[in-house]
Amino acid sequence: MNKKSPLLCLLVLSCLVPFPVLAAKKSPPAAPVNDFPTQARIEYVLQCMDDHGGQNLNNLYHCVCAVDALAANMNYADFSQAQIFTQAFNMGGDRGGVFRDPPQSARLRNRLKDIQAKTDAQCFPAPANNNQ
Repeated sequence: MNKKSPLLCLLVLSCLVPFPVLAAKKSPPAAPVNDFPTQARIEYVLQCMDDHGGQNLNNLYHCVCAVDALAANMNYADFSQAQIFTQAFNMGGDRGGVFRDPPQSARLRNRLKDIQAKTDAQCFPAPANNNQ
C-alpha cells in the first residue's frame, strides 16, 4: 500500500466533515413581514377612515399607510388583544375588570397607543398653515 494514500484519505475526510455540520446549521425561515389577516386590515382601514373624516381616496391612502406601519411594529395577536382591552376598558362592574385589571392590559393598550401615535405622525401629514 502506498504511504500517501492514508494521508490523502485523512485529508479528504477532514474536508468533508464541515459540510454536514454546515448543512445542519440551517437558519430558521424568515418571519413574515407581518401576520395581519386581510379582514383585520380592511376593518382597521375602514375605522381609520371614519375616524379621519370619512371614506375618500385621501384617507384611504393615509389609513393604508397606518395599518402597514402598525403591522410592521406589532404582531396580530398582540394587536387583537390590545384592541379588545381598549374597546372593553370602560365596561362597568366586574365584567369590565377582566379587561382593565390584567397587567398585560395596560402594557398592550399603551403599546398600541404609542404605535398609533407614531403611525399617525408618519402617515398623516400635518395640515398646511394657510394664514400667511
